[in-house]
Amino acid sequence: MVSRLRPQITHASRPLTFTVPSIDEHGEHGATEIAGEGPLTLYLDKREIVTLMTLGAAPEALAIGYLRNQKLLPGIEEIAAVQVDWETDAVAVTTRSGLKNIQQRLGKRTVTTGCGQGTMFGDLMKELDQLRLVHDATLGEATLQALLDNVRHYDSLYKKAGALHGCALAQGAEILYYVEDVGRHNAVDAIAGMMWLDDVSGHDKIFYTTGRLTSEMVIKAAQMGVPFLVSRSGLTRMGWEIAQKVGITMIGRAQGRHFLLFTGAERFRHAEKAQAAA
Repeated sequence: MVSRLRPQITHASRPLTFTVPSIDEHGEHGATEIAGEGPLTLYLDKREIVTLMTLGAAPEALAIGYLRNQKLLPGIEEIAAVQVDWETDAVAVTTRSGLKNIQQRLGKRTVTTGCGQGTMFGDLMKELDQLRLVHDATLGEATLQALLDNVRHYDSLYKKAGALHGCALAQGAEILYYVEDVGRHNAVDAIAGMMWLDDVSGHDKIFYTTGRLTSEMVIKAAQMGVPFLVSRSGLTRMGWEIAQKVGITMIGRAQGRHFLLFTGAERFRHAEKAQAAA
């Protein structure tokens, strides 16, 4: 069910790849597609918030998701319009009635390990205690393997141009959203924005990323209400500690048939145990 107060948005995706000359190991001249990247400065009610380096595939969703994950907006209904102008490399978000205490929220920044130096505003770490994820959701090993197969065969831009991170939101093995960007934090923010726009809950979803599971990634998944976080890469100590704190089931090094279950084992159903129980 889509919110009645859906904001007016542009649809300003720009070319995602560019062709540049290259010379291979044999000295042969050719042309190679590379990923696009450019600055996008986010304005909230005419106040400059941040400049993001992005592929530009879903700039409106990226802006909305960034504001959501930074806890600068309480809900999608607060947004009146999102307008992207690539001539000025800017995205303007206008709220319906203005925001109170915005300076207080902007006052404290924590530089994260996100590609291109992500920032998280406010005392988000202190707000983790208020996050409540569902406890009765479970993830079976067969579902995990089916999702990994779907991701592996997905027609991603990475296969063509490289230099990108991909993130997906799935329900079971079905991929609902798949976003690629030059930074994994951009991709997760764009999916968060899409979820807000489409009024999609995260309580029964799986979030997949090609990037490492840092504190930032875990916090954002928790804010989106997603109980399962899967990566083909590794994790950091703080990411692991926060996943334990909020109760996320975190799976890393997930490639082929291999995976490592780090936290939230009570939600996971191994194939052997499931067969034994049957």
